[in-house]
Amino acid sequence: MAAAPPSTAEQPASPGEALTAAEIAVEPMPVIPPPEPPVQIATGGDPDSVTNATLQLRSEYGDLWTRIRQGFVLKDLDTPLVKTAEDWYAARPDYVARMVERSRRYLYHIVVEVEKRGMPLEIALLPMIESAYNPMAYSRSRASGIWQFIPSTGKNYGLKQNWWFDERRDVIAATEGALDYLEKLHAEFGDWQLALAAYNWGEGSVHRAVEANQKRGKPTDYLSLKMPEETRGYIPKLQAVKNIVNDPERFDLSLADIPDAPYFTVVRTTRKMDVKVAAELAEMPLDEFLSLNPQHNRPVIAGADEATLLLPYDKAELFAAKLELTHQPMVTWQAYKLKPNETLQQVATRFGLPLETLRTVNGIGARAKVPTGHALLVPTQAPSDATVASLQNAVFTTVPNGRTFYHRVRKGETISSIAARYDVSAQDLKGWNASLAAKVVPGQRLRVVSDSGPVGAQKSKRGKATRTVKPTAPARPVGHIKQASAPPVHASSR
Repeated sequence: MAAAPPSTAEQPASPGEALTAAEIAVEPMPVIPPPEPPVQIATGGDPDSVTNATLQLRSEYGDLWTRIRQGFVLKDLDTPLVKTAEDWYAARPDYVARMVERSRRYLYHIVVEVEKRGMPLEIALLPMIESAYNPMAYSRSRASGIWQFIPSTGKNYGLKQNWWFDERRDVIAATEGALDYLEKLHAEFGDWQLALAAYNWGEGSVHRAVEANQKRGKPTDYLSLKMPEETRGYIPKLQAVKNIVNDPERFDLSLADIPDAPYFTVVRTTRKMDVKVAAELAEMPLDEFLSLNPQHNRPVIAGADEATLLLPYDKAELFAAKLELTHQPMVTWQAYKLKPNETLQQVATRFGLPLETLRTVNGIGARAKVPTGHALLVPTQAPSDATVASLQNAVFTTVPNGRTFYHRVRKGETISSIAARYDVSAQDLKGWNASLAAKVVPGQRLRVVSDSGPVGAQKSKRGKATRTVKPTAPARPVGHIKQASAPPVHASSR
């Protein structure tokens, strides 16, 4: 990603303290520009369709599931692995319900974008096996977002990733990138099953598998190729989800109704503001706002000349009206670069924060060492005593889906054992706790995101304590994307 141009942002009183794009390759906080430009509102999740009119919603399908079913065109896959995946989902109705509930925010937009390109509507179900439609899904190979882009492929498809935001989690940008990539793969292989295998495994790996079969005079279709077990089960999982959508009652499952209408509207503004302020202007719960705008790495909407926000379509005009009436600065955070020989305690004192609050806000562990030049998030002015307590809970973790737990490390525990207890990977645990050292120490507080929470001891029929462990698929060679939430291909113990 090209470096940002020099900023005209105001600097703090002491020179050399404000972060600049040239120093850390992120965009510093710009000054709020007067006068305010009008807020633009785009309908239907289409950022190129700008209007201030009230949405008129009509559907010829009645509900989104009907529309999706009518767009299924891929040939059904016949393999026992489909039944394995069907059984996995059927045994977890709560998991399916949560996945469907998350998808209702994004599914209409993705269906529309898939249809625009003339692609099979099975593609709209792909995030269900990639991320369970969790925009904050993060894998051990650093794949992120509902489409699970790793950093390099995200950049290849124009997804910006910097200190302020990560467009791999941006629903509109990541969807465009994923569909661009899938179209390229389909054009390359001429077959949707091979294209999907390449999306999971990497196009180079699929090409080599095809060439190996060609040399041996063997068929080169998906089921005939030699591939890792995860990729072998990848399309069967998609087929299983397709079958469930087609006939949920067959699996004793129910799919909550999703209207065939846009859930969100695109709003653009040049105003810089705290994420919490944006949610308040739209009169939305913070977690709902974050579920639509999960790309922000910091509690500030900044880092670009124009911010693109997604809001429920019935909140957009309210947001615009309240924003026009707000003339005072709406940013309470700024970036700060740690100077040579400066300690975190000195920074905390300088900005009127308890040290623990500074560490918490920046996700820095109690024993973590912070190098010179490290970017820190600090208040624009010293907070009052009344706000310090609330800042303790201001760790910016845009995880609107799933449950967030805080685990206090006990004697004898390790990163691996804690990850296993919550049924997550050690890499995920490290990703949720910035600057986590190689070893944890008793008393350390860790943040964990899990659908099920800590795995407890359960009594088996024989009366012995047994651990409930979710089977996982084996690791595979690194491709561009790593699946974060999907049924296992086989059962294995941890």
